[in-house]
Amino acid sequence: MSGVTAADRAGGDLAGGPRTTAGVIAMGNLDARIEGLAAQAVPGRLTAAGWGELVELTALRGHVGGRIDEVERVAALADMFVDRAPGDPRPLLARAGVAAHFHRFAAALDDLEAAAVLGLDRCTVDVERAAVCQAVGRYDEAHALCRRALSRRRDFGTVAAMARCHADNGGAAHEADEAAEAETWFLAARRAYRGVSPFPLAILEFQCGRMWLVRGGPARARTWLESAVARLPSYVPALGHLAEADAAEGRRAAAVERLRRLVLVSDDPEYATGLARLLGGCGASAEARFWRARAAARYEELMARHPEAYVDHAAEFWLTVGGDPQRALRLSLQNLAHRPTPRARALVDRARCRVGQR
Repeated sequence: MSGVTAADRAGGDLAGGPRTTAGVIAMGNLDARIEGLAAQAVPGRLTAAGWGELVELTALRGHVGGRIDEVERVAALADMFVDRAPGDPRPLLARAGVAAHFHRFAAALDDLEAAAVLGLDRCTVDVERAAVCQAVGRYDEAHALCRRALSRRRDFGTVAAMARCHADNGGAAHEADEAAEAETWFLAARRAYRGVSPFPLAILEFQCGRMWLVRGGPARARTWLESAVARLPSYVPALGHLAEADAAEGRRAAAVERLRRLVLVSDDPEYATGLARLLGGCGASAEARFWRARAAARYEELMARHPEAYVDHAAEFWLTVGGDPQRALRLSLQNLAHRPTPRARALVDRARCRVGQR
């Protein structure tokens, strides 16, 4: 339709979506539930189901708040959960999720297989395995697993998994068609949602917004990300990507203001990196150097503890504001060996160009 942009159409699709609990109330409830479960854990009164919920909710709070230290605590909780319920598949599922988060993919697959042997339903196993396959560039295998999960159960979880599968398909021959297909699945997952918690929907909307940013559609990304933030105003990764959309659309001051707020609440160096880049580009050199140094120190810490998970982010940092393209090339090659995806190859190509190898 003449005069109607893609972002307009996305906004129309998102208008009148599922109503969910106010984000501030939901975050308060999340904090209270975690505190209650943790209090039961100290004297040893927590059930296996309670341990599973504690791991799941703590990981959720870490993601929403952009707190890497909280996700690291989840790893310790997940190990304790496995020790306390060795015959239960749920601890293994929880630990597989943590391992995948930190890109320890072989460990994640081992735990998923062990959970399947203990009786975890195959649909859940397929969805989780699909996510790991996507992360390492095995897109055909991920797609087949998602199709099989959908044939067993068609609900929010399986439809959302198919949406993510299309969104992350870096090997698609026609990327624009693949993005449109992914958005169709994201919208279908949204319609399939039957709960009132804002967390699953906000995360879904964030994932679609991130896809459009990666594929060069900042206006369409903004529509999805703003919907996520409307549900959860303190959703740090969504706010961070909104800053990226701001910068891509030339709203540098708005992007800087967003990032200045995020670096105060998050320990993820991604935001300090973005802030240093933007400030350096507008002449605020002293402040840019401060945030660059902060990001560099944090990447050193994270690479020492979780090299697989942060090697690509660290390579991007040293390739740009970090100012060490040789180091970026070494890290990008390390990343490509671990995750042979098109995005990893593109990072290697950029690093080689910077050091004059192409």
